[in-house]
Amino acid sequence: MSTKVLVLGARGAIAQHVTEFLKENKNIELTLFARNTEHLNQYQSSANIVKGDVLNPNDLNNAIKDQDVVYANLSGPMDKLAGEIVKAMDKNGVKRLIFVTSLGIYHEIPGKFGAWNERMIGKDLIPYIQAADIIERSSLNYTIVRPSWLTDKDEVEYETTQKGESFLGTEVSRKAVAAYIANIIEHPEKDNKASVGVNKPGIYGDKPVFY
Repeated sequence: MSTKVLVLGARGAIAQHVTEFLKENKNIELTLFARNTEHLNQYQSSANIVKGDVLNPNDLNNAIKDQDVVYANLSGPMDKLAGEIVKAMDKNGVKRLIFVTSLGIYHEIPGKFGAWNERMIGKDLIPYIQAADIIERSSLNYTIVRPSWLTDKDEVEYETTQKGESFLGTEVSRKAVAAYIANIIEHPEKDNKASVGVNKPGIYGDKPVFY
């Protein structure tokens, strides 16, 4: 029996990489959910495509019903989005959630990089912090994904850190984050009840090299 996977925010760059990694996997049935589905037409033969809004309870409930895994890669009011997703998953008895947030939500970045990151995005992290808190207090089997500063490099090198460990890596490619997420989807027993930092190995410093 195939694993049914719902991708919320399927138009995003990381989500499209995830779709590319998984679209040929005969053991996975993908449903791609987005407010605008025009750019998803290339996946019509390999996935179900659903137009909808995560903040519309009817849209979300209809999409989550009968899924096995929900992968959310969203932007906007992250706290509200997380709350609606948790509520809909509870209502439909769906337990496995993969939810992308940001580095820095636990003040886990030490030294000059941490200070730089706080200056750059500290105020913007509040809804991400609240979203993680909502998910961590839920009864779901969640993996919160915390990518480093993102690049569009065509590479899949990554290493991970767990909540409570220092986050040192200053960058990671979107494709590498997608590779990690695709691996979790294919092996949903991994990193349960975990918040996982994802960064490129060996690329450490005071800030990303592209800044």
